[in-house]
Amino acid sequence: MKAIKCSKLFDSMTGTVLENVVIFVEGETITAVTPAAGAKLEGCEVIDLGERFVTPGLCDCHMHLASNGEGSSMGTAPYEKLGTATLKAANNVKADLMAGFTSVRSCGDQGFLDVAIRNAIDRGDLPGPRLMVCGSPISSTGGHADSHYNPYIHDGVVMSGFAADGPAEMMKGVRYNIKYGVDFIKFMGTGGVMSLGTTVGAQQMSLEEMKAICDTAKMYGMTTAVHAHGTSGIKDAIRAGVTSVEHGMLMDEEGIGLMKEHGTTLVPTLIAAERIVEKGKEIGSPDWMIEKARQVFLQATKGFKRCIEENIPIAFGTDSGTPFNFHGKQTYEFELMCRYGMTPAQAIIAATKTASELMQKQESIGSIEPGKLADIVAFDGNPMEDITAMTRCSFVMKGGKVYKEA
Repeated sequence: MKAIKCSKLFDSMTGTVLENVVIFVEGETITAVTPAAGAKLEGCEVIDLGERFVTPGLCDCHMHLASNGEGSSMGTAPYEKLGTATLKAANNVKADLMAGFTSVRSCGDQGFLDVAIRNAIDRGDLPGPRLMVCGSPISSTGGHADSHYNPYIHDGVVMSGFAADGPAEMMKGVRYNIKYGVDFIKFMGTGGVMSLGTTVGAQQMSLEEMKAICDTAKMYGMTTAVHAHGTSGIKDAIRAGVTSVEHGMLMDEEGIGLMKEHGTTLVPTLIAAERIVEKGKEIGSPDWMIEKARQVFLQATKGFKRCIEENIPIAFGTDSGTPFNFHGKQTYEFELMCRYGMTPAQAIIAATKTASELMQKQESIGSIEPGKLADIVAFDGNPMEDITAMTRCSFVMKGGKVYKEA
């Protein structure tokens, strides 16, 4: 039995801060959360977190495992051999865990390396977050994930996407991913910032194609995520029944209304566009990519604020791996979320309670309560007063095991 003494504990269910409590952990599970006064610590291994700010383990609902902030990653860089990419991913997930992310939704890498990394973590071969993976995102031909330009290459290992056209091929893409062990389905509804030659806001799948993906995934009991910047693509994806809109940067009022009507979750990834705008030139991102990031970022911040006002579910996600958006440093997203309309409590809830609900794991993660997994992290400083404290993770426990000592 472990007893974790906390002077400040964030309650993600209420958005409040509890003071002077003890979390009791047995094996992988939280057994009790009690006031420190009168807590019986005899026979326990005591972990005193002092003045650190304690939260449930964080969830990042959008990242790419094999990229790590390269200036042209995913867009124009030569594709690496699968073994090299997998080894990079193994190091990146360690960095994510050390930053306080005990659960992650991986949104696309080549060659099902995300499935391999997930399985290695589950076996205990690698330290890393609990992974929820999508395998090969489904793209239209020439769409955002079909981004190599050699007509003689047909092997899906080369790139991260499954290229398809028409509802029948889209259905096959869903089943192809399920065959190889994914946890959810990702598809590319519009153009992207980092894909050469695609207009960032252009819709790249029809409503019928998107519906074929969402209906097939639902039949298999899986959730869906759509990469969507463009206004019409966002709205058709919502009408098709998608679970979450990733980025959503050119969303309009009608789109916000549809999200509210359908209960769709937004994963905004503000950091992805902001880092390209602010740092892209410095690290060699191509001019076309920087210009597309500028096109979407200003509108993205306005839409993000409106979604907060309309109480749209917002889950924390960072698109880690994109230019100057490094694994282990993606907690800068908390600062952006607060800069553009959230309170610190709302931002932390987005990375705990709401994220766990999007991942359909709210029964086991997302809050510090008896019966849930002992995913517990702590930060130096008080983010309720200074949100940058979320960049200073100093303690990590995942499933009752300490990975980063206080």
